[in-house]
Amino acid sequence: MLEDVATAVSVRYTVALDNADLGTFSTCEGLGCEVVMETREEGGNNSFIWQLPTRLKYPNITLTRPLGKDTEKIAKWFAGMATGYTRCTGVIQAMTANGTKIAGWELYDVVPVRWKGPSFNPDQPKVIMETLEIAHHGFVAKLG
Repeated sequence: MLEDVATAVSVRYTVALDNADLGTFSTCEGLGCEVVMETREEGGNNSFIWQLPTRLKYPNITLTRPLGKDTEKIAKWFAGMATGYTRCTGVIQAMTANGTKIAGWELYDVVPVRWKGPSFNPDQPKVIMETLEIAHHGFVAKLG
């Protein structure tokens, strides 16, 4: 039971694309899925409106970390898009501080959307961060 509490205290996220390691990130937001619903009104039936599931929708995933040597890997990935791009498979793994895997997700058809570098402001000294945003077409959870 104590081990479960410790996993929530310090989590890092490793990211790999077709087995190319992009490094470790400190936050991961947007991993999820939504069923898009279509509504239909039936003539003569005023008591309710039909809610019909149509497709799945996956939000973009945003990963953040302090700027470091692994930034070069992301820069190369984005630079490669100038000559064309092939969608790849990605893997995000949640890890404890000691390297124990908590959970993982295999992402399909990953495409880079945006990289945001640090904001340099001498009036507000803080850790310089980078943000990577990726799009995908679904995932499979690989828990534990």
